[in-house]
Order: sequence, then structure tokens, then C-alpha cells
Amino acid sequence: MTQPTSIAPDSSRTITDSRGQIAHEAHVAHSERLVRKFYAVGDNAWCFVGNGLSNQTFVRGPEGIIAIDSGESVEELRAAIKELRRVASEPIVAVLYTHFHYVQGTAAVFEEETTPQGDALPIWGHSGIDGNRLRAGGIIAPAYLRGLVEQFAIRMPESGPDGVVNVGLGLAFRLADHAPWTNGYISPTNTFENATVLNLAGLEIHVEPAPSDADDSVTYWFPSLGVAVHNLVWPALFNIFAIRGEEYRDPRVMLRGIDHLRSLEPAHIIATHGPPISGAEEIATRVTRSRDAIQFLWDQTVRWTNRGATSTELAHLVVLPEFYNEDYLTSELYGIVEHHTRQIRSGLFGFFDGDPQQLLPHAPVERSKRFIEAMGGKERVREMAGAALADDLRWALELSGILVAAADSDEKDRSLLSAALRLVGQRTTSANIRNWCLTRALDLEGALDMSAYKVHRVFPIQIMQWPIETAIGVLKVFVDPDTTDGIDAHVAWNLDGEIAGLHFRNAIACETTGDGASATYVGSREDWGWVISGQGTIDQAIDEGRFSVIGDAVSARNALRCLDHASFR
Repeated sequence: MTQPTSIAPDSSRTITDSRGQIAHEAHVAHSERLVRKFYAVGDNAWCFVGNGLSNQTFVRGPEGIIAIDSGESVEELRAAIKELRRVASEPIVAVLYTHFHYVQGTAAVFEEETTPQGDALPIWGHSGIDGNRLRAGGIIAPAYLRGLVEQFAIRMPESGPDGVVNVGLGLAFRLADHAPWTNGYISPTNTFENATVLNLAGLEIHVEPAPSDADDSVTYWFPSLGVAVHNLVWPALFNIFAIRGEEYRDPRVMLRGIDHLRSLEPAHIIATHGPPISGAEEIATRVTRSRDAIQFLWDQTVRWTNRGATSTELAHLVVLPEFYNEDYLTSELYGIVEHHTRQIRSGLFGFFDGDPQQLLPHAPVERSKRFIEAMGGKERVREMAGAALADDLRWALELSGILVAAADSDEKDRSLLSAALRLVGQRTTSANIRNWCLTRALDLEGALDMSAYKVHRVFPIQIMQWPIETAIGVLKVFVDPDTTDGIDAHVAWNLDGEIAGLHFRNAIACETTGDGASATYVGSREDWGWVISGQGTIDQAIDEGRFSVIGDAVSARNALRCLDHASFR
């Protein structure tokens, strides 16, 4: 059986980079493709690679320049515009978003004196962009942020053995010289959902929805220039599964987007990540191979699933043929195949894969206790885990993971697991796996404190920006069911004249319009942000006159005590 290539079997391909980072040689070499460089793409387009996690692209038309995507911060786009001004002086007359991930630097466009101000500068994007941004920063924020920190090496050191090499799609999530990473997001002034044709800067632009790692992704085609700007073909095998956690990315949907891109027969393609590619023949060959790698993963996952393979078995049965490694576009430099196959299966059929061991498993603490006893006690398991570090990292991970999950785990167990994780990080080609493993290892050793990413923090600025329904509705995921016995109360909030409510009942908090509430908290958004961000308690807010309560204040207060949040307990 062909073996997965996620990690090298030994350290023969592990090297030490110039800043002392220890990593797989292919992972180190990948950084050369992601260095900061301002590419000219044909005569009227430019792409800035290596300025952050994503590219910033500029396209020139007869009436000015169109900026496509704005990166992670105002400082990031400001740096891109500075490079643009070395080669082009025309004003930026429009902004396009490919999807919701890289749109936080747009305000930098308005710093230019020649830029049309306000709504005079059209900003185009998919109608789902604002909703996706709200989802990522709202109810699921703690898990989403924790995943970003682990996948993108946000807390890892800059140099030394555990230092960041790259993050697969860029050199870093955010470059240090762009601090303090000011959020300059501006919502689209114009949106679309379906295929459409725009006329901006004197150019005809064909817009084609092309869901990939976000359901609001689109491809922009400039037929007069032979340029396509897309979010489909990356400088690594496309990430069907994101180790940080994301909604399911259906490969079948993505294939349609890549087939559309191929059908354009472009002379140049510019992705959201990685260097641009020019030449119709080269593009056809490489984009087709990228497309076919994705179909291979889907087809073979289904083939083996139909034959009864479990999720874990799939990880070892479905391996990309070696020829895919001839091109970095289809190499495991970001995510890994054995994760993608498991995600495809889960997306099709759900979490249960037919493995009886996963039907009704014990809780991890109890399971670990039983395994340790069956293996002959903790010292024996430690001995086996230590031995496995030399020649079987998968087994070392499993054994040390069992030890750490046990109720009586100690520093010895954590050291074993961190050692296994660190070796995996040093032997994998995948940026995601290296960064995740090293972040977890540093956390186990106490070198990082990840506790802040395991609590739900809401910031005042979010309360000021969110719809009223979100500013109140976020409380529903704070409900502690162990404290809800006998609670049945409909509570509303009136924040600066906007009203929303929650009905606390049956161990949940059900969102309402607030009509018919038995009690209403009345105050400002600013003061609600003060409370929910943990700067003060709801009782303090009432004592200081920030909030008043109309109606049954006692039942309302008892309901809020059900929330697992210091401001209400």
C-alpha cells in the first residue's frame, strides 16, 4: 500500500533554516515562492505577493485603476498602493472583493487625494460578504480565533527551532511591519449573487460565482486584457479541510469554478495567494492538474467509502499519485490529503463512519484510564511512547495523547506529547500541520498561554457594529444548562431605541423581537458593550444608571444568572 506523505518517516529531509527554524526542506523552499514581490501581469495588471497572507491586485483601465482585495489591514493595503505608485499614477476608481477573507484594508484607498470619496467610489462584492464576516467574528468567534492562532502561527516565535517558516499561502498571517494592523473594512456599496457583467474604469468585467474556501468567492474575468482574478488555484494543493475549522467545502462545487476558469483560456491568472501565472498553455496544463487533483480526492474517497472504509482507513487508502508533486500547485504544502479525504467523507455522510469503536466511545478521561491499565500502567505507556518517538511518530502521538488525556497526567506526559508534536512539525511539508503542532507543543510546555482563546470574548467595537439581533443574540451560546432549572423569562433590550429579546426557557435562550417581554433593559449600545466585554457587570451598570429595567426586574436578573459570563454571574 502507498503510504501517506503527510510526514517524513525520519529526519533525513529535515533542515535548519537561516533563522534557526527546523523544518522539512520542502516547507522551507516554499518560502521562496511567497517572498514579497510586486509582479507586473501583462501591461495593465499588477499583483503584490508576500505582503501578507493574501495578494493585493490592481488592474488598469482607460478610466483608472481597480483594486482587488485589500488584505488584513489598512497598513497592508497602504504598502501595496505604495508599490503601485512606483509604476502607475492613475487614480483608484473602484474596489472589488473576491471573497470575505481579505477585505480589511479598504480604508487605505481613501487616503489618496485622487480617489473618489464616499459612495462615489464603488465597492463591489458578493452579497454574502457581510454575513460571513459577522459569523466568523460573532457566535463562533472563540473557536474560529483559536483555530486561526494555531493554523497561522500567530503566537509562534519569529526565529529559532520553533520559529515561523511560512504559513503555506503567505509568509505570515500578518507581517510585523504592518502593526498595529488597523481594521479598515468597508462594506460593499454594490453587491451581486449571480453571474453578472460590470463596467468599471472603462473595462468590461465578467463576474462568475465560484465557491471555494468561502461560499461568497467569485472569479473576475477581464476579456480585453486576458486576465482572470480568482480564488481557486492556490500555491499548494487546495485546502478542502481547514485544520482551524471551517464550513464544509464541497469539491464538486469547486470543480465547476475551476472548469469555468479553464474555459476562459486566459493569458494570465492572478490568485488570491501565490505568484501569478502567464501563458495560455502553461495555465491550461497546471490549472487542469490542480482541478484533477481535487476530483481525484473526491472520487477515490467515494470509491473507498462505498467499499466500507472508515474515516481513519481513508486517510491511508487515498494517496495522491507521485506526479502531482511535480508542481507546487498540487503539493501538500498547506493542508494534507489524509485530512481532506476524511473531510469529504464527513461532508457527505456525517461524523459516524461505521467504525464500531466510534459508535459509543467512553469520555476521553475514562478511555485513557482503561487503555493505560490494559497496556500495563502509566510507566509502561510512557516507555512505549518514548520508544516510538524514534521510528513511529503516529504511534507516539497516540500513546502520549492517551497519557495527557488521563485524569492524573503530569509534566512527563505533556513533555512526551510535545516532543511527538514537535517532531511531526519538523518532518511535514504542510504549513498547517507544522504550525498547529508547534503551537500545541509550546502550549503544553507552558511557553504559550492559550487560555484566552478558550473563552468567548466580545469586544465593544463589535457591539457598536453588529445588528441589534446579533448584539443580544450572541448571549444564547453563553447559557449554562446546569443553572436553568425553573427559569422561564422573556427579557428584552432597548439599545438606543433598537429592540431585541431572548426568551429563557427549556435550558435555552430563544431569540425574539422583544415584543411581549416581561422585562426590558434600557440603555445604550456603548454601555452594553461595556457590560458584555467584561469591563463591568450588569449590576454595576444598573447601579451607575447606565441601564434601567422596565418590568419584572427580579425574573430578568435571575435569567441572566444562567449565562456563563462573569458580567452576569
